[in-house]
Amino acid sequence: MRRDFIRSDIVSSTTGRQATSVFLCGVVLLACISVISLLVGARLISPERMFQALIAPDPWSFDHIVLVEYRLPRTLLGILCGAAFGVSGALIQAATRNPLADPGILGVNAGAAFAVTLAVGVLGFHSIGAYLWFAFLGAIVVTLVVYALGTSGRDGATPVRLVLAGVALSAVLGGIGSLITLLDPQTFNAMRFWSIGSIAGRDMGVVVTVAPFIGIGLVIALIAARSLNAVALGDDLAHSLGANILRARILTLIAVTLLAGAGTAACGPIGFIGLMVPHVVRWFTGPDQRRIIPLTMLYSPVLLLSADIVGRLLLHPSELETGIVTAFIGAPVLILLARRRQASGL
Repeated sequence: MRRDFIRSDIVSSTTGRQATSVFLCGVVLLACISVISLLVGARLISPERMFQALIAPDPWSFDHIVLVEYRLPRTLLGILCGAAFGVSGALIQAATRNPLADPGILGVNAGAAFAVTLAVGVLGFHSIGAYLWFAFLGAIVVTLVVYALGTSGRDGATPVRLVLAGVALSAVLGGIGSLITLLDPQTFNAMRFWSIGSIAGRDMGVVVTVAPFIGIGLVIALIAARSLNAVALGDDLAHSLGANILRARILTLIAVTLLAGAGTAACGPIGFIGLMVPHVVRWFTGPDQRRIIPLTMLYSPVLLLSADIVGRLLLHPSELETGIVTAFIGAPVLILLARRRQASGL
């Protein structure tokens, strides 16, 4: 018995050191990717000009205008929305005990996207400040409906019921939203780039609008991390350990709604971020959500900004939307991840 405890302590210590190393590497990688995002585009900017623009921007310099007015908000939004999509995926995977889940599986993205479609197509709103609230409303309503459908029955809110309810509702809302955009060409033109998913063309006002909601969602996610470790063991065992499952699920729903709602409103329903990154992070951390969530918060922006940079370079001087690049990256990576036995469970 004593040997087992010693072996467990050694494994825990090794995993902790490995997670710390992965975290430090992520910080360096995110800093490098952020700098590259500021420098690369239709017009290349030198590092010297970048530092000049950030320290003392010149309103008469074209390079400074491009960097401060366009690339800096784009990079900051990539960091915020990357963290939002990644952490919301990690939360859903832990809450549903499904390692291949993402924000779309509970209908959160579908609800936000459908509400934005109504706001743009029916009510004529076109600014982020207007339809952000519709995105939140849609995410909240759909999340509550999915949870109500998932809890209907003798067994309560099981992961399978929640997944089936989310997938079914997502399909219905997606079909109705597509019908609205196809019936109104003007709406379709306004929605087509947003529906693909992109962080281009957003100004600092969008960043300022979504930053508080994403920040609150990330804090709630960190608070819920310890409880999610117990939830991942199953409801019966979690109850026996004294975990408050209802509190953990409520915190998860609130965090996912804030993160996925704000991220979707700002840059559209970009997929695969919340699916891939938590899955990969789990290789290095094991099932401990107290490590998975911070590392996912760090590496998800790396993936989103990298996809955005690739999109700028592939069709230079034109651009390819970020959502398309993440789909091309995500599909083969998902197949590889699903085939790895050690990455298939929580």
